[in-house]
Amino acid sequence: MRQYIPFNDNWKFTDNYSEEIQTDFFDDKDLEVVRIPHTAKVTGFHYFDESVYQKVCGYRKCFKADPSWKGSRIIIHFEAVAHVSDVYINNIYICSHGSGYTAFEADITDHIRYDKDNVLALRVSGTEKDNVPPFGHVVDYMTYTGIYRPVSLQIVPDNYIKEIFVRGIIPGGYVYNDREPSANKTEAKIKASITLLQEDKSLNVRLRLRRFTEAGLAGDSNIPAGARSAFDIESDNLKADMYREETLLGTAQMDDVVKAISHRTLPVSLWDSLYPAMYVLRVELIRGTEVIDEKEVRFGFRKMLFKHDGFYLNGRKFRIRGLNRHQSYAYAGYAMPRSMQVMDADILRNELSLNAVRTSHYPQSHDFIGRCDELGLLVFMEFPGWQHIGDSQWKDQALINLKEMITQYRNHTSIMLWGVRINESVDDDDFYKKTNEVAHNLDDSRQTGGVRAKDHSHLFEDVYTYNDFSHDGKRPGCAPRKRITDDDKHAYLITEYNGHMFPTKSFDTEKRRAEHAIRHANVIDKVASYSDIAGSFGWCMFDYNTHKDFGSGDRICYHGVMDMFRNPKLAAAVYESQSDEHPVLEISSSMDIGEHDECIRGDVWMITNADSVRFYKNDIFIHEYKKADSPYKNMLHGPLLIDDYIGDQIRENESLPKGQCDDIKYLMNRAARFGMGGIGLKGALKAGKLVTIKHMTFEDATKLYNKYIGDWGGKSTEFKFEAVKDGKVVKTVIKSPSKELRLDIKIDHTDLKEAETYDVAAVRIKAVDQNGNVAPFACEPVMFKTCGPIEIYGPSLVSLQGGMGGCYIKTTGKNGKASLTIQTEFDTRTVEFEASSLMNEKVN
Repeated sequence: MRQYIPFNDNWKFTDNYSEEIQTDFFDDKDLEVVRIPHTAKVTGFHYFDESVYQKVCGYRKCFKADPSWKGSRIIIHFEAVAHVSDVYINNIYICSHGSGYTAFEADITDHIRYDKDNVLALRVSGTEKDNVPPFGHVVDYMTYTGIYRPVSLQIVPDNYIKEIFVRGIIPGGYVYNDREPSANKTEAKIKASITLLQEDKSLNVRLRLRRFTEAGLAGDSNIPAGARSAFDIESDNLKADMYREETLLGTAQMDDVVKAISHRTLPVSLWDSLYPAMYVLRVELIRGTEVIDEKEVRFGFRKMLFKHDGFYLNGRKFRIRGLNRHQSYAYAGYAMPRSMQVMDADILRNELSLNAVRTSHYPQSHDFIGRCDELGLLVFMEFPGWQHIGDSQWKDQALINLKEMITQYRNHTSIMLWGVRINESVDDDDFYKKTNEVAHNLDDSRQTGGVRAKDHSHLFEDVYTYNDFSHDGKRPGCAPRKRITDDDKHAYLITEYNGHMFPTKSFDTEKRRAEHAIRHANVIDKVASYSDIAGSFGWCMFDYNTHKDFGSGDRICYHGVMDMFRNPKLAAAVYESQSDEHPVLEISSSMDIGEHDECIRGDVWMITNADSVRFYKNDIFIHEYKKADSPYKNMLHGPLLIDDYIGDQIRENESLPKGQCDDIKYLMNRAARFGMGGIGLKGALKAGKLVTIKHMTFEDATKLYNKYIGDWGGKSTEFKFEAVKDGKVVKTVIKSPSKELRLDIKIDHTDLKEAETYDVAAVRIKAVDQNGNVAPFACEPVMFKTCGPIEIYGPSLVSLQGGMGGCYIKTTGKNGKASLTIQTEFDTRTVEFEASSLMNEKVN
């Protein structure tokens, strides 16, 4: 039977590779001891040059071979190494790999030593000069260098199960019932393709099926409540599942190296965005009566189909709403363990209320995609590249990358579409005919897309996927599909929007931050107005480090709806509000008029998923804004515009005729939002009437304005907003002049556990005022100090940006209690952690 041994500790590293590190006689005492995942260079936050990681690096690990391995195959499995790798064992070349985004294996069986230490060595090139995707021209993201995903040592039989590809197929006419997600069951079919290392007709395979359950997921608050029961062994759905207990499906002879097997099932629960039920297929490899190998695959039963008029999930039309995600992090680059991959998926689903993600522009961690499986988060995955198409050798490597992506990820139920075109590249008909052919041959259960930035480009994919950057704040949120393509037989999906069209920093002016949010709303709403657009992916989830050719001169693209630490900008609330799972209410202004030119407020928006928002000024009710008042009529919950700062106060407090009160109110509200020069023709006529007929003077108007709008020199104004859902106040926001600041700390987990690798916790920090509002211009320094078996991943002294910041806490391989102290000039907080190491790397 196979053994799986984590192989992530006690590596030696140098950023200056030499062939000597492959040899026994090399003295490695001066090399840095590192743990995997590893980045060749822990970078600064910004203003660093990409050359710091563009190195040819060396990794070395010495280990003893257990005599019990004799007669087995010994394989080193690398989940990802960036970017071109050569593997050596005991100074013997084993293999090379030319992609930094897919896994590969090195079979070291024939060269292992049992009488002395073995020396495993890697030459890793991250120079960005190798003739492999995405390199060859500029790239709008940093690519980093290192063994940045986990490594394992796998001991398998001489012939073993190399691959399993499982499809859970439901009847074509099935239509999902949204009202009772857990009640969706149907008889189905399993199609499995089982591949051995080599042909052996004396071997048989035995297939068993069971419902996937896990207590940790059933109690995981980061999984929506309705979906949690999909993993709960005690839920009614699972108690009634025909495969609650593992069930034998059948046995078949392996009469070829690849065996295709099909089985009909009893009623099974479906995988869906609302209820992601999954099953486990266990395949045993049998010689005679002995089980010599076994492998399990987690998968779901579902149907995903793009038609000419949109996307259909389990038979019903489903609007895709997502963001693009890079896999990078501040300081660490790509090198983050499972916990951080899971956190990003949780943020997309829970904090941003999305139903889909695009893995721009490369395959991403199985931990991330696996979490998407568990959350019901749809995935559009594409092979590596950015605009540039290279020579024939480059294209050959791209095809290898594509094959590896599909064969390694195709059991993930959440993946709905393969991206088989280099992002934003020009047409290359011969090349893209090949990529589509490869994809369809390797996976008959999914369609293809190819992200383009040029309209009316050639289409060989199943879905016309297009980056629509037509919205500039004035033009409509998106172009109609007929303007982009004449094809009306295939589906149409928008894969990027906004982004570079309006980069926005968390410390930008309030006006720009609000405009950023509204531009995202404009696109979401416009896309929703078209019945023939399958959906859209905004650019992008969070800010990211980039090359010198892009960004704001500091090596950061500020294109995210979150900052690099995953703190939300205002635009994040636009996405969050498109769900009813928890109350959302964000106000686009601090309500401080001095932040605006000429003290003119401009448009102030309430971003909410409530039925209505009640607006108060100094506890005086002004107005209740209803959902129907939003100018956005197509999205689920459109932002509400504040156009009344007075309410009935003038009528109630001034002894003036109703018509005159209404005219004064109109003029003052217009002046508050747009200044006197923005009252418009209607306002000018009203002003003329007030002066000529009602004999109002400028002094009269100024007095009323200061009383009801300006309040200069008087009591500080407090604005209160109440979100109302089903007649109840579910969230309250108060805006008033800041009196003090405090730290608001959000940590994804404090119970740190090392399993296959070290663990990392993300610490997200906000400076907030007495009402809990972020102080967007706070830029004070923050000091971090640890105690116990943890360390800071990055610097221990940072500055807040936009009133927000963060750090990462990393385990050290030791057990015990630990703490992190976060200190600023206005507040100090200490957070307690518990660190435990469950790692069992048996090989020394």
